[in-house]
Amino acid sequence: MSTSLSSDVQRAFLRYQHVFVFLAPLLFVAGVYAFAPTPPDAGVGYWTEYWWLFLAFATGATVVNTVGISGSALFVPFLIFVFPLVAYPLEPTTLVQIGLISESFGLSSSSLAFIQYGLVDRRLSLSLVLGGIPFVVGGALLSFVIPEPLFHALLGIALLAAAYLLFKANLAHGDPTESEADEEVATDGGSARDLPDDENKLGPAGVDTDDSGTVTRVDRDGDDYTYSRGGYLERFLNYSVGGVFQGLAGFGIGELGIISMLRTQVPVRVAIGTNHIVVATTAVLASVVHVFGGGLVGGHAIDLATTPWNMVVWTVPATTLGGQVAPYVSTALDTGTIKAGVGGLFAVIAVALFAMAGGGI
Repeated sequence: MSTSLSSDVQRAFLRYQHVFVFLAPLLFVAGVYAFAPTPPDAGVGYWTEYWWLFLAFATGATVVNTVGISGSALFVPFLIFVFPLVAYPLEPTTLVQIGLISESFGLSSSSLAFIQYGLVDRRLSLSLVLGGIPFVVGGALLSFVIPEPLFHALLGIALLAAAYLLFKANLAHGDPTESEADEEVATDGGSARDLPDDENKLGPAGVDTDDSGTVTRVDRDGDDYTYSRGGYLERFLNYSVGGVFQGLAGFGIGELGIISMLRTQVPVRVAIGTNHIVVATTAVLASVVHVFGGGLVGGHAIDLATTPWNMVVWTVPATTLGGQVAPYVSTALDTGTIKAGVGGLFAVIAVALFAMAGGGI
């Protein structure tokens, strides 16, 4: 009885997840307006000054969530290089505040959307999260003692290597097999093609694993994917290195981790969806360590009184919207487009990181 009730609650939550997802930023903005420590003379001009950040962060959140990487991979370079051109330079602690607050909403939104779409392998994501936790925590603690320019230089090298591996990887594998035009596909209960139906699934898609370990997954559109969960060692190596960078600089596990899943023949869209859970979980973990760990080792600690609330009231709804749009963009783009986009994105980010390292930012 309790298992059935839990399953029904999970299904109902995911069926209407977009309602809860969009209520969250509204409640956040209302809470900020009512209770956040803002300047005494804060008026309409204060709250609307950075409205244009909504457009920038919505676009950025859609891009990073479509390819399954951390939001900070775009947000941090944007705030360092672009924001000062139209506003003013931001302190490193302010960058952390904006990035953590915005990314937490965007990643949570996108993760739920990908789960609902049926593009998340729960067993695979759980093993990757558990394996990456100690490296994320270790990297976050190291961030208080290792020079920041060194972080950026190392991550730039890692991203260039990831871009090279991505262009060498075969992204055509595991493309979804669409149903025939005259055949009705029911992703929740099977069809004439005997598609799988998992009664304990979190979303509307079906999933089945046979005795040989071959997984057949059906997404919400009725497209099915066949793959194996083999290749744990290669994924562990990539996610451990990426986990250290995730703790150090706020991004890295998504960028390096997605490569290992593609190289171990996980279908590209399933890899992107599953990677969202890993990135979201480790980002929250890294955020907690950054917030509370600094005081323990004599490093920095976040002060909410200095948070630019007139910025995050625009970036939080923007990242939430981008997270919901991402699964639709991901399924609409062909694998060649995703490959070129992700590889080019990595290269641009790497150049920005080298510039940050060279400037000692």
